Amino acid sequence: MKAFLVGLIFIIAVLLLSGIGFLLLPFIFVLGLLMRILLSIIFVILCIWFLGRFIIFVFELFFKRKEA
Repeated sequence: MKAFLVGLIFIIAVLLLSGIGFLLLPFIFVLGLLMRILLSIIFVILCIWFLGRFIIFVFELFFKRKEA
């Protein structure tokens, strides 16, 4: 009887944990989508920043006033 109860508790625990995992699946999908959007926005901002740094570097390199 003791082994039966241990097995039953184990099966119930596995079903409970798999149910929680199944219910969290949409949250994981939404979190993945939000992370993709956030990383895309950060990538675009960094590209714009690097472009600005490059333009400033080129202007300083070619249009720098010659000091006497």
